[in-house]
Amino acid sequence: MRRRDFIAIVGSAAAWPLAARAQQGARVRRVGILFAAFTETDRAGQVRIAAFLEALRALGWEPGHNIAIDYRSGAGNAERIKTFAAELVRDAPDAIIAVGDLALEHLRSLKGAIPIVFTQVSEPVDSGFVSSLARPGGNITGFQNFEPEMGGKWLGVLKEIAPGLKRVGALFGADVAPHTSFLRAAEKVAPSLGVTIAVVDIRSELEGAISSFVGQPESGLIVFPHPKTIAGRKSINALAARHRLPAIYPYRYFAADGGLVAYGPDQIDQWRGAATYVNRILKGEKPADLPVQAPTKYELAINLKAAKEIGITVPATLVARADEVIE
Repeated sequence: MRRRDFIAIVGSAAAWPLAARAQQGARVRRVGILFAAFTETDRAGQVRIAAFLEALRALGWEPGHNIAIDYRSGAGNAERIKTFAAELVRDAPDAIIAVGDLALEHLRSLKGAIPIVFTQVSEPVDSGFVSSLARPGGNITGFQNFEPEMGGKWLGVLKEIAPGLKRVGALFGADVAPHTSFLRAAEKVAPSLGVTIAVVDIRSELEGAISSFVGQPESGLIVFPHPKTIAGRKSINALAARHRLPAIYPYRYFAADGGLVAYGPDQIDQWRGAATYVNRILKGEKPADLPVQAPTKYELAINLKAAKEIGITVPATLVARADEVIE
C-alpha cells in the first residue's frame, strides 16, 4: 500500500498537489523519501522523520508552505521498493532521500540526475554508489552506516553478553552487498572467541530461516541490517526469546522492541544531517561536492527484560558501558 504521509507525525507535510495549492502559485520545492524497510506506522521511522522535519524547519523549510515531502515505504519488500523508486523518479522531485542499500540501488539503476541523499547505507564506495567519500561525484551523497569490520564487533559484544556461546547464526541477505563484508569480519574474529559462524539465509521466510538454525545448545544470532530484518524485527525478537537465543541487533530500536542488545550508529543525528544536505542542495549545491559523512557516535542498548526471559545475566561492566538500559 502506498501512502503520502506518516499521519502520526507529519500531518503538516501534505501531499504535493495540496501543498502547491496552499502556496497559491509560489514555487514549492519537492522532496521524495524512499524507505526500504519502515512501514508507515513504524515508530522508528516516525522518529527519524520527526528529526528530519525539525531540522528542516530550523533551516527555514516548512512542510505545506515552501516544501512538500512525498513518502514511500517498501516495508521490506524488494518489489515494492523497486516500484516506488520508479514512481519517485518519474515524479521528478528536487531531491530524494534513499533509506537503505536496496532503496539506493533501485534509484541508482534508473540512471536519473535527481540529487539523492542516502542514509542507512554501509559501503557506498565499494557498492559503486559514489566515487569516494570525500568527493562522491555524480548525483549521490549521504551518510554512511557501518564499516565492514562491524560484523566482528557485533560478535564480540554478543560473546561478552553470553560467554557460553559456541555457535552463532548470521542473518544474511545476499541482495545487500555489505552483508558479505560483515560476515567475513565475523568469521575472522570467531576462532579467537571459540565460536563458529553459520549463515542463516533470509531471502526466504524469516521464521523458517531462523527455525532451521535452532536446535543446538549454546547458540546465538547476529542480525545484520536488512529491510526484511528491520521490518520483521518484532518477529525476530519473539523467535529469539522462544528459542532462548541471545541475539545482537544493528540499531537501538531493536532493543526497544524487545531485542537483547543492539549496537550501531546514532541515526537520529544522521537524519538531521540529511536535512542539512537537502537544504544545501535546494539552495544550489551539488551532491558531488558534499562529502559522504561517517557516523560520529555509536550507541549500545541493552534490554535487561529480554535477558531475563532467556536466562542471561548481563555483565555489570557491559551495563555500565551502555547508552541505554531497558528494564
